[in-house]
Amino acid sequence: MPTYELAFIVRKMSRPEVVSTLKRTSEAIWKKGGFIRKLDNLGSRALPHKISEHGLVHREGQYFNIQFDAPPANIKDLSDEFGLDIDIIRKNFFKMEEPPKFECTLQEEMLPPAYRKEVKDMIKIAQKKQKKKYQYNSGFDYYPFQK
Repeated sequence: MPTYELAFIVRKMSRPEVVSTLKRTSEAIWKKGGFIRKLDNLGSRALPHKISEHGLVHREGQYFNIQFDAPPANIKDLSDEFGLDIDIIRKNFFKMEEPPKFECTLQEEMLPPAYRKEVKDMIKIAQKKQKKKYQYNSGFDYYPFQK
């Protein structure tokens, strides 16, 4: 199962109401076959602009991030379910990509730049991008199409 990140904003509420909203979102993820890896509270702050959602105008909100694993087919269902929740103002799902793994050795780093593999690859790419020039020596001593 791929890892997703749910970034959402909850309307300004008291602490017990926020806890119940977080429980509802967590249980919805759990019921759809996912499991939560991490829950971050990013704090309460003013919204960048006023947002009208569920018939109310919101100027402040509490920001949260949830990292979870879930089947890709269930993300649409979760999005629909969170869209109906009156406490959630905004929600965004992001698929988290694993960073590429690379090995770094001290011996490679100590080489002069001209001998490093990355630099050689960049030089090859630059040579491929150069335009091929017209070869003037085509059997004639002159260029026949010049005026």
